[in-house]
Amino acid sequence: MRIGKISENVLKRSVLRKISIHREEVKNGADVGKDCAVLSFGGEDDVALATEPVSAPIGDISDYAVYAALNNVAVSGAEPVGVMLSVLLPETAEESELQRMMERMQHICGTCGVDIVGGHTEVMTGIAEPIVTVTGIGKRNKACALHGVGPNQDIVASKWIGLEGTVRLARTYGNRLKERYPSRMIEEAAAYDRYLSVLPEAATAMKSGVCGMHDASQGGVFGALWELAEQAGVGLEIDLKKIPIKQETVEICEFFELNPYELLSGGCLIMTADDGSGLVSSLARQDIPAAVIGRTTDGNDRVVYNEDEKRYLDKPKTDQIYCISEKKLQTAAEAR
Repeated sequence: MRIGKISENVLKRSVLRKISIHREEVKNGADVGKDCAVLSFGGEDDVALATEPVSAPIGDISDYAVYAALNNVAVSGAEPVGVMLSVLLPETAEESELQRMMERMQHICGTCGVDIVGGHTEVMTGIAEPIVTVTGIGKRNKACALHGVGPNQDIVASKWIGLEGTVRLARTYGNRLKERYPSRMIEEAAAYDRYLSVLPEAATAMKSGVCGMHDASQGGVFGALWELAEQAGVGLEIDLKKIPIKQETVEICEFFELNPYELLSGGCLIMTADDGSGLVSSLARQDIPAAVIGRTTDGNDRVVYNEDEKRYLDKPKTDQIYCISEKKLQTAAEAR
């Protein structure tokens, strides 16, 4: 199978069809585009749970793993309260590296207002990089449930697309990138981890007329838009020129011949609202940049317009972060 998230067809055929829900406490279970489970035990608050696995160099993995899980909890309309960690380390890992990783995780959780409540840590054979699986835990007030994505709603994107992919590429290939671009630009791109949490915009959106939310992660903004539409059963009309993107992301993707619209976009939240401009204004008052990038429709077509050009969205593909080959690296080096 291909690297990255399994395809939608495989997910439906080999995963979702093999499981069924029997407990009445399960209010939101596994499905395409649903990254968070919701359980109800009869009180005022439901419990929201989201699990995210991440493999990355030990010095960076904390940022990607914790934010990914907490973002999924937040976009369900829940308030994140804690995380559980599964940390699998290669035999080459040092205890000092584990300590620094845990210190970083504790710092991130502290800034997000959540606690590390448990987990498991193990050294394993057969892995080259750490694998961290984070389960985010949140509470969702029944009275504050999202209305849901429907036709004829504005689509709003927060901050910029491709942020997480940009951070990873700048940190992994920083020396190669600095051979073409100014060091200042690559260092700025590597520091975009400060934007990876969508908790602030999700909390503001919940008070500002948001109907539905979906975080853009693997598969980029195109993947997120497809999943949002697939789950809701709506069409889309997207203006490519209105999708916000950092120039550093454009340059780095050009260097590696990648499509930024299909690049890891943790830190970008896709929202729908009856009044998208009002939602953008509410976010702006919290110093969170956002833009209306299109609308949902009552049809089935998922269309992206680039001035006079029209194209249809496909099912999510392998994320571009996995599409860097030695051939591309060699081509980039020869183009200097």
